[in-house]
Amino acid sequence: MAEIHGTSAPEYARLGELLSETIDDGSDVGASVSVTVEGETVVDIWGGWTDETKTTPWERDTITNVWSTTKTMTFLSTLLLAERGLLDYHEKVATYWPEFAQNGKADIEVRHLMSHTSGVSAWAQPVDVADLYDWEKSTSMLAAQAPWWEPGTASGYHALNQGHLLGEVLRRIDGRMLGQFFAEEIAGPLGADFHIGLDPSEFGRVSNVIPPPPSPIDPSTLDPDSVLVKTYTGPAPQADVSWTPEWRQACIGAANGHGNARSVARVQAIVANGGTVDGVELLSPETIQMIFEEQSNGVDQVLGLPVRFGMGYALHSIAVPNLPEGNYAYWGGWGGSSIIIDVDRKISFSYVMNRMDDGLLGDTRGFNLATEVFK
Repeated sequence: MAEIHGTSAPEYARLGELLSETIDDGSDVGASVSVTVEGETVVDIWGGWTDETKTTPWERDTITNVWSTTKTMTFLSTLLLAERGLLDYHEKVATYWPEFAQNGKADIEVRHLMSHTSGVSAWAQPVDVADLYDWEKSTSMLAAQAPWWEPGTASGYHALNQGHLLGEVLRRIDGRMLGQFFAEEIAGPLGADFHIGLDPSEFGRVSNVIPPPPSPIDPSTLDPDSVLVKTYTGPAPQADVSWTPEWRQACIGAANGHGNARSVARVQAIVANGGTVDGVELLSPETIQMIFEEQSNGVDQVLGLPVRFGMGYALHSIAVPNLPEGNYAYWGGWGGSSIIIDVDRKISFSYVMNRMDDGLLGDTRGFNLATEVFK
C-alpha cells in the first residue's frame, strides 16, 4: 500500500486508508487531506508524488494550484470587510467601484457578485488569458461590458472572473490587492500556507497539476451565444497554464490560489469555529451567518447543475447528497480539490491533489473522503 505521512486522530484513521487506496489504483498521484474540529487540526496527511513520473515524493510543504477552491479565500476576505463595517453585501457595486455602473450594471449589488447572479460571468470577447494578469486592463473590461442576463434572476457560475470582480471592490475599499490583503489579514495571522499570487521563491515546492482527460463535449454542438459557451470561452485556459510563472504570480482570486489541504482547512476553520482559531479572532457569529443567506437556488446556467448559493459559498442542497442535513458551506476546484465546512459540528475538511479528474467542482475522491468525515 502507498505510504501515507502525517498525523490523524484514531477516529479518522480510515481517511489514510482511502488516500492510500486511491494512490495505489492511480486515481491519485499526490494528494493531501486535512480536517479541523473546533479549530484544532485532527487530520493532516499526505502521500504520493509531485509529478506524473513519480520521481519526487509529495512532502509536508508541497503546494499546488487548487483552482476554484481559491474562491472561498476571496469570500472570506470580503467577509472580513463586512465584519469591519466597510462592505455591505446589499449595496450597489458602483458605490465602491463607480465605473462598474456602465452598460446597464448600475443596480448590481455586491451580493450578486458573491452568488454568481450578476450577469457578468466572464469577460466579453475579445479576451485572452494574458489579460487576466493585467489587473487594470481586466477590471476595466469587466466594468465596461453589459450583463448577459438580468442580474439577480439566476446564477451563472463566474468561473474565472469572480476574484477580479470582488477583488476590485475590495481594492477600492481597502487600497490593497486581494492577494496582499488575504496574506496580511488572514493567511499570515493564521500561519496558513496559502497564496493568491505566489512569490517565485516558493516555486520550487509547487506540484504542477496533471491536466484532466479531454472533455467529451464537442464545442461545435453548443450554442455560441449561450451563457455557458461565453463563460467558458471568456477566456478558455488549459490546465497547463498554471505551470507558468505569469499565472502563478498573478492575482486571480477565482482560480490561481496555491496551497495544500492543511492550509485550506486551516483558513476555513475560521468559519467552522465561529470566527476564532488559536486566539486569532476575525469574524463574529453574526457575520458568519451572512454566508447562509440564500441568494439563488436552481440549475446554474454555466454548470448545468442544481446549486444553492449563499453569500459566496454553496450551501447544503440536493447537489451534495453525500452530506447529512445541516448547515454546510462548501466549494471545490476544477479537477477535484474541495473544502467543506460544517458550522454545527465546527468541522472543516479539505482535499487537495495534483491529478485532475474531469469534474469541474470536486469529484468522487473528495466525496468519498468527505462521506467518511461527515457520516
